[in-house]
Parts: sequence; structure tokens; C-alpha cells
Amino acid sequence: MSETFFIAGGAGFIGSNFVRFLREKKPRAKIVVFDALTYAGNLENLRGVDHDFVRGDISKKPEVFAAFEKFLPNFVVNFAAETHVDRSILGPEIFVETNIRGTQNLLEATRKFEIQKYLQISTDEVYGDLGDTKNTFFTEKTPLRPNCPYAASKAGADLLVKSYFETYKTPVLITRCTNNYGPFQFPEKLIPFFLTKILADEPVPMYGDGKNVRDWLFVRDHCRAILMVLEKGKLGDIYNIGGHNEKTNLEITKILFQKLGKPEKIIFVKDRLAHDRRYAMDASKIERELGWRPEFPFEKWIDETISWYLENQKWVENCLQKD
Repeated sequence: MSETFFIAGGAGFIGSNFVRFLREKKPRAKIVVFDALTYAGNLENLRGVDHDFVRGDISKKPEVFAAFEKFLPNFVVNFAAETHVDRSILGPEIFVETNIRGTQNLLEATRKFEIQKYLQISTDEVYGDLGDTKNTFFTEKTPLRPNCPYAASKAGADLLVKSYFETYKTPVLITRCTNNYGPFQFPEKLIPFFLTKILADEPVPMYGDGKNVRDWLFVRDHCRAILMVLEKGKLGDIYNIGGHNEKTNLEITKILFQKLGKPEKIIFVKDRLAHDRRYAMDASKIERELGWRPEFPFEKWIDETISWYLENQKWVENCLQKD
């Protein structure tokens, strides 16, 4: 009997990359993509990939339960979330509704339909801010101290997932990853947003002094880690995923200008509210226990990422019109 994977949020950036990766690794599996197709969800991201699609919202329990009853999946991976910090500052309600209530609906469906494994895709932002410290990293035991509504909603979802394991023995797993880059990322996030500005010869707006540090990971490395955790991770556990590639926002921006051969046009603007200074992951647990390590060097794959956006300007234009 073939396996059935239920991928919530599978038409988004990381979700669609995971669907593509999963299809490569599991050619006989049934893949069900469940997505509300909000501004960041795009069926073009899945073009050419064999899958079943259900348009649905994880915050609407009847829609979730109907899809589970129809497909009876073995595995559930939840990418579905509102993720943009700026949007969460302007309107936190939808973040609570989707990220917390939606997760709870998926957990309830996982219980009712006796799903084999449920994997929650989370973020390093739930840990809060490392400040200007160096040589300190988030571990899976770092207390949750989210500072913006987006991060708080994801932390709340993580706590729900853990509570279902402790209370109901629901077979859950959680991954928390650093910043991803790669194809199909909606152009509101730093790299595709700045690429769009630079290509249009417009100045790039830089929050604060631009020295906020993030750890960057190519999306395919993240997808490989997710499948490893789903297949070999210990139920109830959390796994940090990191790229060992810390760079400031200003460094990333200068790289983009240099790669495109454009003169630097950077405008420093008022810093974002609750703008965490530094995130950095200790990924030694997943490296030690599951044998995962990042394989795609930033120097090569930032070039591949830039090339993808240059070759897919129509996709970018369609995204901007949809927003």
C-alpha cells in the first residue's frame, strides 16, 4: 500500500519546495496539498508535480475534517501559516486564527483519524532575540520568548502540539528552521523583495542600521531535513535546523547588488517594531541523531536563486498583482 502525505500549506514557498522534493523521493506516494491560496499560496509553484489539490483553510474545522476523511493520510506536515512579521504587526488577528486555531484543528483531525505522524513546521523566531551576542545559539531547550505577534502565534502553536503529545500521546514532531532562500518565495521576504527593487533600479529600504543577523539555509536543505525528521525523528521531540551561515541584512543586500552588477541604492528607514537583532541555531541535535547537515553552499545557491528570479519575472509580476 502506498503512503499518503497531507501537506497543509503546500502551495506556499517552503511547502511547494517540499512537495517537489517529496515527489522525487517518494514517486509512488499519494501527495495531497491542502491550501487556502491566500496571497502567498500559488498553484503555479506546483506546476508539473503530480498531486491532489484541495482548496481549504486550516482555521475552518469542517474543511480540515472533510479532507482527512476523504484521503485518510498516513502523514501530515503543516506548513500552513501566516508568516510575514510586518503583516502581523499591522493585523495580528489572522495570525492567531490561522497559526493557532488552524494548528489545533489539524491536531484534532490527527487524533480522530489516527494519523501515523504529524509534523509541525515552526521557526527560530519563537526563541526571541540573541541580541548582539556572538557564539551563543538557540538550542531545543532554549525558553520560548517571542517578541512579535507572528512569532507569538507560532510559539502558541508549538505549545499546543507539545500538549497533544503529553495529553493524548498524539504522534507529533516539531522542526524549527532558520531563514530560507530559494525559488518560489513570495516577494515580500528580504531576498526576493530586494531583488525586485534592485532590478527596477529602485532604492532598497533597510530597517534600522541593517546589522540584524540571520542564519540562511537553502530551501532544499530544509526539505531534506523535514523528511528525515518525519521518517526517523523521535515522537514528541523538537529539531532545530540551521545553515551555519550567519549574515547581516546589510551583507545580504550588498551581495545582491554585486551579483546583479548594480550600484548600491540603500535607504535606511525607521526600524521595525520588535525587530530581533540576531537569530542563530544550534543544529547539533539533528546532525548527531539523524545525520543531517546542510549540503548546499550559500555562495553557489544564492547565484542559483538569483538566476531563478531573473528567469521567472512573470511569476514575480503575477505575485505582485495578486498581493
